[in-house]
Amino acid sequence: MDKQKQAKTNSCCSQEVSSIEWEFINMSEQEEDLIYRMYKLVGDKWGLIAGRIPGRKAEEIERFWIMRHGEVFAKRRRELKNSSSSS
Repeated sequence: MDKQKQAKTNSCCSQEVSSIEWEFINMSEQEEDLIYRMYKLVGDKWGLIAGRIPGRKAEEIERFWIMRHGEVFAKRRRELKNSSSSS
């Protein structure tokens, strides 16, 4: 039974680790602007926001938002920026 609990914990943590390794999603300035404005209006209704941007899926919009605004990703961006500027 302990092994099952451990397996559940490991799978949970591995999902979190893999999410940190997401590839950054490039958005045009117009797309970013629309996402910010729509987010102010409707909140985190990613499907609704994606419906306003041709060719984008709700998952992409959400991932973009998380990577821009999530604390873990903000910290990682700062670390990458600092390491590249000191090289």
